Amino acid sequence: MDVVGRSRTLRVNYRTSHQIRTHADRLLGPEVSDMDGLREDRTDTVSMFNGPPPGIRILADQDEETRAVAEWLSERAEEGLAPETIGVFVRSERELARGVRAVERAGLEAGLLDEKVSVPPGRVSVGTMHLAKGLEFGAVVVMACDDEVIPLQERIEAIGDQADLQEVYDTERHLLYVACTRARDHLLVTAVEPGSEFLEDLTGGERG
Repeated sequence: MDVVGRSRTLRVNYRTSHQIRTHADRLLGPEVSDMDGLREDRTDTVSMFNGPPPGIRILADQDEETRAVAEWLSERAEEGLAPETIGVFVRSERELARGVRAVERAGLEAGLLDEKVSVPPGRVSVGTMHLAKGLEFGAVVVMACDDEVIPLQERIEAIGDQADLQEVYDTERHLLYVACTRARDHLLVTAVEPGSEFLEDLTGGERG
């Protein structure tokens, strides 16, 4: 089926709070390319509900990050969120253990997402950003947004020219965007110092 010329950008967001969407949108800028390769303005996209502002924290080391995430997860559980409505995402499989440690420190059970993207009830979903697309959670933690983790340093070192570099940055930004927008109401993004260069864009210079 030929769909060229038939694509359009949806302007109303029913899945993500205004606060989370506006922060995440800063990663991609005011315009995106649609299926036809045309640039479309996104500044008039609106969310249908409000929520608390996302937290973006850069911690001194992984132990401090684990404690901070565990405390945040415990607070969400105390508010009544079921474990299966919480997701934890990291850039790649090498950071999965960081997510699992934080979940377990909060006294919750972790379930690793796989290609079937299903986790048994009663467990917090832990997976890579690549598996986040299409999922939705009441609360999400995006962990390990460290320098050289996102954008992934190995991808940058493997590029051949400037055009490839831009593509790497664009796809890495989109990965982080997708992970952040899996959250409906609550979002926490964490990193170990100095943190990813993308975090300044995500926060607009403010961290909470």
